Amino acid sequence: MTHVEDELNSQPECWTRAAQAAPGHGGALPAAGERVAIVGCGTSYFMAQAAAALREGAGQGETDAFAASEFPYGRSYDRVVALTRSGTTTEVLDLLGRLRGSTPTTAVTADPDTPVRTAADDVVVLDFADERSVVQTRFATTALILLRAHLGLHTDAVVADARTALSAPLPEGLVDCTQFTFLGRGWTVGLANEAGLKMREAALSWTEAYPAMEYRHGPISITTSTTATWMFGEAPEGLAEQVRGTGGRWIEGTLDPLAELVRAQRLAVAVAARRGLDPDRPRHLTRSVILAP
Repeated sequence: MTHVEDELNSQPECWTRAAQAAPGHGGALPAAGERVAIVGCGTSYFMAQAAAALREGAGQGETDAFAASEFPYGRSYDRVVALTRSGTTTEVLDLLGRLRGSTPTTAVTADPDTPVRTAADDVVVLDFADERSVVQTRFATTALILLRAHLGLHTDAVVADARTALSAPLPEGLVDCTQFTFLGRGWTVGLANEAGLKMREAALSWTEAYPAMEYRHGPISITTSTTATWMFGEAPEGLAEQVRGTGGRWIEGTLDPLAELVRAQRLAVAVAARRGLDPDRPRHLTRSVILAP
């Protein structure tokens, strides 16, 4: 078993621990009514997108998500939350340094013994969700569960769905598709983006992701009998029929959208195995991007 397989299989337990720990981190996480930005790089950026949409949708306050390198320093926020598995990513550390003394910051990380410990005002450590694989799975989803639980949006049903996502077989023939498109709405757009990234990182697949309503505005033109379109959450009316009408394969997300992401992680590993790739060590990638001064 690869590291990434072991790590993605441990997600139900990690999610339970994060949800139980959330109340103890209330002082470090955004309070209701605060204007908040959530930042990250790569997978963490896509989790930031999902968390921001969840928080604002829950009426907790204006919430934006940015790639750390694209943060708008001219805007005013009550708190900035940085998601960083390694705690060493250059763009995140630069951002936290620039905000020091002007905007309260919180880092959610898997490794406290890194520069982020002193770069952020508050640090939430999810060391039980750290990973050996370059490809992120359990840290990203566990960080999102932490924020979801902080918003009061976590239930045991989410963990049950994750167990189903790990035990139920993937749709027959899905690994043989030549192109994958992931769709989302609201907070699940970030999950769709992350599913696409997993397929590109681990399996070198031709993969795209869009807000579901945008799929009709051009991207549907690539759909053929060897493509799969996977919906995270409830689909817009008529879209499934339209995709099937092209001859493409439609995958309906029937579980909690975060559990659907676990299914997509499994797909990425399965496609990598079919192609003889090592999903633990994607080409040209490292655990953390550390740039020279």
